[in-house]
Amino acid sequence: MIVGILKEIKAEEDRVSMTPSGVEVMKGSGHSVLVGKSAGEDSGFSDASYAEAGAHIVDSVAEIFERSDMVMHVKEPQPSEYGLIREGQLIFTYFHFAASEELTRAILKTKAVAMAYETIEGPNRSLPLLTPMSEVAGRMAVHEGAKYLERRQGGRGILIGGVPGIAPATVLIIGAGTVGTHAAQMACGLGAKVYILDMNLERLRHLSEVMPKNCFPMMSTPATIRELVQEADVVIGAVLVPGAKAPRLLTRDMLKTMKKGSVLVDVAIDQGGCFETSKPTTHSDPIYIVDDVVHYCVANMPGAVPMTSTIALTNATLPYALEFADKGWKQASRENAGIKCGVNMVEGKVTYRGVAEAFGLEFVPVDSLL
Repeated sequence: MIVGILKEIKAEEDRVSMTPSGVEVMKGSGHSVLVGKSAGEDSGFSDASYAEAGAHIVDSVAEIFERSDMVMHVKEPQPSEYGLIREGQLIFTYFHFAASEELTRAILKTKAVAMAYETIEGPNRSLPLLTPMSEVAGRMAVHEGAKYLERRQGGRGILIGGVPGIAPATVLIIGAGTVGTHAAQMACGLGAKVYILDMNLERLRHLSEVMPKNCFPMMSTPATIRELVQEADVVIGAVLVPGAKAPRLLTRDMLKTMKKGSVLVDVAIDQGGCFETSKPTTHSDPIYIVDDVVHYCVANMPGAVPMTSTIALTNATLPYALEFADKGWKQASRENAGIKCGVNMVEGKVTYRGVAEAFGLEFVPVDSLL
């Protein structure tokens, strides 16, 4: 199979979908890899390192789409790329369709096969290709919350971990999945008082056993959120419904009760955000203020640390990319139910229920197309 690795063109996205070591593995299995010129430069990987690993460096984005059987991105295809996607071509990337009707309808029109990183499932319904970026984003969320608590950044002017004789900041984390757990670990390590909320009692029991004493796992209810946001200095939104829009759990009315200069970090913004006042921001313009509360809603947080993120992403995606290259997406989906969950669209049909329901589109079970 010919695999295309594109240079990311979304604003301020510095990651790349495969490292040179990943290219070497693909080549060793008999596949050809086309890499866009300077695709890995911002992640610390030179064209020379890709060429040494066996890739063909290609100047033209159109040529990569024209020649490749499978095209890999980090973020969703951009409007300038829609017309280059071929019918039946496998596009393997983060799509987050439920957050964008425009993207959903555009990719449907291409009649490509959209294989979404974020909905491929592992054992016990885990999300193995979302996990590495969730780990990065969870840890970064605390860094950003601490940064924007600084007075010059619009925050309350407090140190997240406090100092002897002064109480630390209170951090409220909504969602105890991968993002929330890594955020809690980081915030606890800095010395903050941490509340982490979830609706899964078994998960809360587990966290009660393994987290340090400054972490307080609690059942998530509207009443609990309403109470704790008034105490919180930083609120981190870490709620995920795979393939669907994130629920809005912090309302505008709740926002009005928060402390002046407190900080919201919405890691769920890729899926539409879990705060009513959330809207996507960028690394160059990361925050805005509503009701005296700082909002940080950058939609590609791991892109700020592209070397770490690219290596972590390749570690997770490479086995799947290799399976698609070896077997084709249909055989891989027949043999692996978790991979089948990643198929969001096939040749103009929506095959993931959460995407269809988000925009009132017809849902076609992928089994009927295999």
